Amino acid sequence: MRTREFLHEVMSLAWQFVKRNGYIMSEAMKVAWANLKLKGEMKKKIVKFYFKKVDGSVREAYGTLNEKLMPAITGTDNRKKNDTVQTYYDTERQEFRCFKKANLMSIA
Repeated sequence: MRTREFLHEVMSLAWQFVKRNGYIMSEAMKVAWANLKLKGEMKKKIVKFYFKKVDGSVREAYGTLNEKLMPAITGTDNRKKNDTVQTYYDTERQEFRCFKKANLMSIA
């Protein structure tokens, strides 16, 4: 991804956090950068990360977006896309999962 496109994506995500989640801009920028860093890392390998679940508990997850490390996707996906969540393949549970991007806590 080119630098200009990457920075646009970071700013768009940060503004989304400010508007929808009530974050202050500095915190929104940190979480937006972390989300894009996580997505980039998951495209290369399995990554350990932490996020806050909807019930408030913290979840440790091992996930990937690398097509070589996950099963082939079959069928069609007619579901409406949701830009507030990040989907990933959970290597421990062997299934696709998602979390709210605003709830990403850290990447290990």
